[in-house]
Amino acid sequence: MEELSLVQRIVVWALPVLFAITVHETAHGWMARRLGDHTAEMLGRLTLNPLKHIDPLGTILVPGLLLMLGGFLFGWAKPVPINTRNLHQPKRDMALVAAAGPLSNLLMALFWALVVHFGLSTAGEPVGGAVRFLIYVGVAGVFINTLLMVLNLLPLPPLDGGRVLTGLLPGRAAYHFGRIEPYGFLILLALLATGLLSEILWPPVSLLLAALAGVAGLEPQQLSAVIAFLMH
Repeated sequence: MEELSLVQRIVVWALPVLFAITVHETAHGWMARRLGDHTAEMLGRLTLNPLKHIDPLGTILVPGLLLMLGGFLFGWAKPVPINTRNLHQPKRDMALVAAAGPLSNLLMALFWALVVHFGLSTAGEPVGGAVRFLIYVGVAGVFINTLLMVLNLLPLPPLDGGRVLTGLLPGRAAYHFGRIEPYGFLILLALLATGLLSEILWPPVSLLLAALAGVAGLEPQQLSAVIAFLMH
């Protein structure tokens, strides 16, 4: 495989990343609306327009710098506003709203795996530039959505996994656990800085990527090799 330039790598990753965060945040708003809260819809956040969800720092600057440095991809979008007072059963419904985001990432990872499968099934010898680009974008989509799903399922408020766990815990335990939320982002940054975050995430990410490789029509080692190639 020919080495990609920085511009080519950014182009490959841009669409899957924007699609991943847009659908993830829209899924939160969509589930909230189904459960009685129309706040996201009224504020124009129930949309697939990525401009409505982009956080300049977390969506563009931080992931871009990490991609240039060849490090662990990490970022965030503007959270969709939810008014818990409008939900039918606030404690339970917030857990469902939170779970909708990672579930959307799982569905998108499957979608991108099918894109890779389609690209491989139509590829000739040698693989044409357009088909190769399609495969690269598909692999990037599989990886970023798998990573986002596992990251967001960490049981740490304000991540989705933390909110799901809060909804499952009994009242007093949920209250005390929820008090972690103001420090959750700092804890996450500390885990990232020390390298512990990648050690925590990589085992489940690897298992999911191995399963998705089969959907894509690749061996797990082949999928991992393409991901490494796209990141470096």
